Parts: sequence; C-alpha cells; structure tokens
Amino acid sequence: MQLEMYCDPQTKETLELIEGNLVNPRSGRVYPIRDGIPLLLGETELSGDNLKYQQFYDKIAPFYNLSNKLYFYFKFGGERQYREQFLHELEIQDKSKVMEISVGTGDNLPYLPQGIDFFGLDISFGMLKACVRNLKKWKRDAHIVQANAEAVPFVDNSFDVVYHVGGINFFNDKDQAIREMIRIAKPGSKIMIVDETEKLASGTYERTPFVRRYYQKRTITLNAPVDHVPAEMQDISVKEICDGLLYCLTFRKP
Repeated sequence: MQLEMYCDPQTKETLELIEGNLVNPRSGRVYPIRDGIPLLLGETELSGDNLKYQQFYDKIAPFYNLSNKLYFYFKFGGERQYREQFLHELEIQDKSKVMEISVGTGDNLPYLPQGIDFFGLDISFGMLKACVRNLKKWKRDAHIVQANAEAVPFVDNSFDVVYHVGGINFFNDKDQAIREMIRIAKPGSKIMIVDETEKLASGTYERTPFVRRYYQKRTITLNAPVDHVPAEMQDISVKEICDGLLYCLTFRKP
C-alpha cells in the first residue's frame, strides 16, 4: 500500500495504518480493511441511484464476467475488439500511475500495459471481490479500494491517467464525480469518461430480463456529460463508439 497517496474521503486529511485499519489521526475515524480491500466509503450513508446501483452490482457480480464475455463476442467479435475502441485513448507510459474510477471486476486491466501502477475504486464490494480473484488469475498487481466516485480517497495531483468506464450516467452527483477525477489527476493529464448511450439503454437494457427494471421509467436521457466538465478544461472532445452504443468523452487538465 502506498499510504502517502491515500486520504480521508470526507476531509482529504492524511491517513495512517494502525492495527490493520486506515485511521484519520485528527478525527479518529477508522476505515477497516476487509479481505485486503480498504473500505473508504466514509460515514455518509449511500442514497438515491448510488445505493440502487451498488445493490444491483453486488447482485450481478458472480456472473458479470461471463455475461459480458458472451455479449462482447456476439456483438463485437470479442472482448479485445470492444475495449480497444476506448482504451486506445489513454495516454499510458511506462510506470504511469493509473486510476480507474468504477473499476468493477477489473476487466480493462488485462488490456493495459504491464509495468503500470494501477489503482481502482468501486462502490460495489461484490464487484471488488471478483476483481481480486481476477487479479490473482491474471497475475496482475493493483491497489483496489471500495469508495464513492464523488468522494475519492486519494490526494491531489496523484495520477498520470484517470478514466471511468460505465456508471456515471446514474451517479447522484456527476459534477462532483468529475471534479474529483480532475482533482486527483496530475496537471496535463488526459481524463476519459465512457458510458452507455440512450441507444444501448433503450434498445437492449430495457428489454433484458433482470436488468430492465433498473433502466425502465428513467427520468433522464443518457448523454455524455459534456455540460458537467468545467470550462477551464482543455481539448474537450466527445464521440460515439461501439456502433453508437457508448460515448467517449475526453478532456485535459490544464
């Protein structure tokens, strides 16, 4: 654990490792570590869509990988063909510190270069447990934490690459999540945000048993959150990928 990179998700104060827990020495707040995963959600109870989708992903975690592999095979000819449509946007160098927001089961990591210092956070502990199992299978190292994308437990200007794939459409606070991505990125870093378009949600998810109730009766249309990107960001670009099923939004921190 690179302790100097971690901070209290609520106050951004320094944490210490004491008796197997992460502790804020100023407030006394204790963040336990379970099964090797620091639990850094904070004291605020989850609510709204954040709680709804945490519970959803906890439920589907056991069969998430298999269902994805089948879907990507029949839709795109394979998982690599799908993921390379957005992962090529990342500006990863040797030994880069890379943060994936909403890492899920870690499925993007096998398609990233060896030799990087990889960090991932997710709100779903079920998905993170699957991620840990995958890391052992792939023989890849990573720093995995349970945390909310709207309260990231890492210090300012820490990462060479920050990206997010899937989830922001239904975050409680998109503005705050994007501000947090910007805060932890080093100056000059490119940030990437990918999620589903309305075409995928209405054409597939709303018709799929089990998952459709999470997408039906939505009050929002799924679009790239360009309007939530602060005006001072540079090189703002958005495009549709994967046959229009996903959008890819990129911008650079000054």
